[in-house]
Amino acid sequence: MKDYPIKPVPFSYAKLKDQFWYPRIETNRVHTIPDIFTKCENSGRIDNFRKASGLKQGPYIGNMPFEDTDVYKVIEGASYSLTMHYDPVLDDYLDGIINLISSAQEKDGYLYTNRTIDPQHVHEFAGPERWSNLFLSHELYNCGHLYEAACAHFEATGKRSLLNIAIKSADFICAEFLPSSRRDVPGHQIIEMGLARLYRITKNPQYLETARFFLLERGRSEKRELYGYDYEPGYCQDHLPVLEQTEAVGHAVRAVYMYCGMADVAALYPDGALGNAIKNIWEDVVRRKSYISGGIGSRHRAESFGEAYELPNLTGYSETCAAIGSVMWNHRLFLLFGETKYLDVLEQILYNGLLSGVSLSGTDYFYVNPLESDGKFLFNYESAARKPWFDVTCCPTNLSRFFPSLSGYVYAVKEKEVYVNLFIAGEACIPVDEGRLHIRQETRYPWNGAVSFYIDPESSIRVRLCIRVPGWARGTVLGGQELYYYEDGPQSETGNGIRLSLNGQAYEINIQDGWIVVEREWNPGDKLELLLPMPVRKVLCNNHVAENRGKAALMRGPLVYCVEQRDADQPLENITLGDPAHMEVRYEKNVLNGIVTLRGDKFTAIPYYAWSNRGANPMKVWLSNEENK
Repeated sequence: MKDYPIKPVPFSYAKLKDQFWYPRIETNRVHTIPDIFTKCENSGRIDNFRKASGLKQGPYIGNMPFEDTDVYKVIEGASYSLTMHYDPVLDDYLDGIINLISSAQEKDGYLYTNRTIDPQHVHEFAGPERWSNLFLSHELYNCGHLYEAACAHFEATGKRSLLNIAIKSADFICAEFLPSSRRDVPGHQIIEMGLARLYRITKNPQYLETARFFLLERGRSEKRELYGYDYEPGYCQDHLPVLEQTEAVGHAVRAVYMYCGMADVAALYPDGALGNAIKNIWEDVVRRKSYISGGIGSRHRAESFGEAYELPNLTGYSETCAAIGSVMWNHRLFLLFGETKYLDVLEQILYNGLLSGVSLSGTDYFYVNPLESDGKFLFNYESAARKPWFDVTCCPTNLSRFFPSLSGYVYAVKEKEVYVNLFIAGEACIPVDEGRLHIRQETRYPWNGAVSFYIDPESSIRVRLCIRVPGWARGTVLGGQELYYYEDGPQSETGNGIRLSLNGQAYEINIQDGWIVVEREWNPGDKLELLLPMPVRKVLCNNHVAENRGKAALMRGPLVYCVEQRDADQPLENITLGDPAHMEVRYEKNVLNGIVTLRGDKFTAIPYYAWSNRGANPMKVWLSNEENK
């Protein structure tokens, strides 16, 4: 089967045991996932499956017709967690929910509780008949999340119970929508990704053909009316055929899910035109439409991308789901093209715009992730702080499935090349052409840049080990310098000093396209030690972003910093950033679950991801730059 030229090392092959991510993954397992299951029970989401199966009477409960997906997403997250930490109680609980889903599925494979419960009284978005309002019904969107959950559950447990439900659904949809039958596309993308993943497991070519059909049929007005609003014609990315799209427009989550599907089909088909199309769109997103946090989608209205350089701080949207989708997209672009710039963007989103979406407790969330708060503007759906739940709960449930899958982003392979994408302590058993390579990482990243790799092959084996040198260590921000750049320049002394040793001896570094490449015959007990200097640096913004003129942001390593009013001696608008070299860098284990703070004359800066864990409080990422004042 053709697929990505670079293969990700599956999440089940790598075990993370670091001080930064592992506690968060455990918080997700112990607190977030149980909390979401409880809320799905209490809010009627799981009862909707009971009602659709006839086990309980009553109307569909929910504000939207796509609330089935919250159950699917948390099942996916729970499945990943079972692989890392088997829990028989959770395993049995999942079996029970899957039985409900099976009973709720109609005989022909259709699965959409909002219509099945009472076909005469469906949500206004659902349309009077099946598939009659795909612009807003989310019928196919629901299926996409079902397929993702089914594949995760099968891979984690070996059970086919949910997989069989997904196959029955996918067979039905393929028969309905392949070009010989119904010519239409989902209003909210993700089924394309789900079908591609289902294809990898089942080898059923119809699944791949249908995913490709849904992509290539977009924007074609010959036989149907295109989706969109007068004020946002590209809302569903249905304004042009996908191969003609060069800019990111419309609803940001829909967009990045579609770009992921395009990458999957480009790899599996393979289709170079689809791959080139998303490369061009990526340039638009990263060079003109991304926040320094990596967040995307600047407008509250339609949760959409704005125009080029439209990046307001206080009123920025930057949805958590969009950050998760963008991580998945950038990972796919790396697997397709092998360039480190995609991983650089992935890392910046991961540590900032994605991680900010969940509280340290694991049970309060940001749907919206602005880069500034005045403590008054209720940016987070009627709140200026984190919330335990939302009327539309896509972000909390999306986070629940992302964290336990993180280990699948750390390593990748291509024949005799092993790629180290992220620096996270733990162990991995990596299959290569001639055997297996066991790697153990030890590091306190992102708090410092020292990383040790212990190599233990099954037997002596020659492999090219490619270690990514992060963009921040090479002098670039967010994959380049067009939108954000270090004030002291990309080639300043702060960017030098990278060191590598092999078995205690200095090793000459040769950085090739962002990789340190070490090719040798590896023997048990080999040890590599990498040191990435991690100074505090000021970041400036392209002058086209009007709000950030005369301002700067602070970064240290991959982390963007912010200042909350409670940590400042004067109003935030009066603070100016001095020389970052004079700031005190201090690890404080009793502050916000352990963070590195940056102490200036009048303020203490904390990592952006950690803000609003002490209640609603004014906050700024971009502060006045003393030298430009």
